[in-house]
Order: sequence, then C-alpha cells, then structure tokens
Amino acid sequence: MAEEEEEQPEPTHKDIAYGPYDRNRLDFWKADTDSPAPLVVNIHGGGFLMGEKAAGPVLLKWAAERGIAVAAIAYRFSQDAIAPASFTDTARAIQFLRHKAGEWGVDPTRVATIGPSAGAGLGMWLAFRKDMAQPDSDDPVLRESTRLKCVIGNAAQSSYDPRFIRDLFPDFPVHKEPALAQLFDVDLDKLDDLPEEKYNLFEEMSPINFVTADAPPVMLNYGNALDREITDPGVGIHHARFGVPLKEKLDSVGGICEFNADGKLVEDGSEARSFTEFFEEYL
Repeated sequence: MAEEEEEQPEPTHKDIAYGPYDRNRLDFWKADTDSPAPLVVNIHGGGFLMGEKAAGPVLLKWAAERGIAVAAIAYRFSQDAIAPASFTDTARAIQFLRHKAGEWGVDPTRVATIGPSAGAGLGMWLAFRKDMAQPDSDDPVLRESTRLKCVIGNAAQSSYDPRFIRDLFPDFPVHKEPALAQLFDVDLDKLDDLPEEKYNLFEEMSPINFVTADAPPVMLNYGNALDREITDPGVGIHHARFGVPLKEKLDSVGGICEFNADGKLVEDGSEARSFTEFFEEYL
C-alpha cells in the first residue's frame, strides 16, 4: 500500500486582504519560533492571466523545519487591469507583510520571493528597483519597504519589453506571445508603430532595466538547456536564453547570480543546488 502524502498545513492567516481589489489576497504560514522569522513569499505564475495563490508542500515543509515563515499572494489579472497593476499589487503585498511583521512574527529585514514565469518576473522587478516606500504616506502600508533580501526566479523573463524579446529571439516570434499583448494592451503586429507611452511602459515593467550594484542575490532556474530548440511560443517565453543578458548585467555590477539551465550551473556545468540551499545561504 502506497504511503499517504503528508497533509499540507492550513495557513495561519488565510485569504487576507492586503489591498482594495478582489485579488489583493494572501495566505500566511507563521513560523514556529520565538524569534522574528525570515519570510519567503511565493508569487504564482500564469502569464499575468491566470493562477492562484499557493505554496507547495516542499517549500512549506522545509520552511517549517527551519523556522521560516511563508506567504502566498495573488494579484490582479491583466484582462482586468493591464500593467503596472500586477506589479504594484505585488509591491503592496510585500509592504503589507512588512506592516504585519511585528504581529505575525516576521523579521522585516529578511524577506525573499520565489515564483515561476510571471511570478519570477514580479519578484525580480521588486528586487532590482529602488525602494518604493513612501515614508510620508497617510497609508501605513505604503510607508514600508519593497526591497528583498534575495530572489529565486524559475523560468523567468528578464524583460517584458517585446522589442528586447524580438532581439533575443531573432529566429522565432517569441515577442508575439499573446500574454504580452494582453499585459500591455497592444497589437504586437504593430510593435514599431505604437504610442510612446507604450514603449515607456515596456521599459518600466522590465526587471533587467533596474539592475544596480546593490541588487540582492538571484537564482535563475530554467528547465531547458541554452541550446534548446524553440518549437513553439511556450518554449520560447520560458527559455534559458532569457537568463543570459541578466546574468551578464548582474556580473558587470558585481552582483550574485546563480544561473541554472537543465539542472546545471551554466557557468561551469556543475550540478545546480536546490532552492533551499540558496535560501539558507542568502536569506
């Protein structure tokens, strides 16, 4: 008889509103520790079009054993509100969790994110940007920091600028991914003839544009090798090639970037280490 799967723990705080919109919701698992705990925030993927807040059993089990708190957040879909809505929602979720740090037993200086695809991009966008705290705001949540201690991106897009993506994949129209068209509400068949404000929005939403010397440590994980043939847009939009310019930029400013493709560290071909090992070193 097969061994039963371990039951996933219920959140300590479930479906908590962190902002004014229906999808501004999060779940939180408190760490069983007397000291303020580090916090890992899971940000779901889904092309900004779908997905639900969740934290997997591996993350929750590891975090519980290490005295680490976990949160899982949702954000507005692009069919309801185009960029920057999902990005600013994510920033507010991080600020809300910091606002609750004292009450929920969190160390506000040790907050990290993990997520796939769109969730990876949202985490990296926060990680690289200057702090968006508004110290003089009437809203106490907005006074909190948005910066991260470290970030893990799985199948991450380093840029959401369709022009950048077109240049990165000149042999396949990855930049015409429908989720990108929806995210920005543009016709990507007219990429070179859009209003200037759309180009500004592309640039504002692209994590790679904000990399500086104080960027936190980053782990990039891709399930495919750098030489994987692109046979459809789904392969292309999650391709390891997205990691190359980001790794180069982080290296150029002295940043820390573990770039893994197909289970191997791209730098030397050695076995990629686990997300838990990365967090244990940098969080």
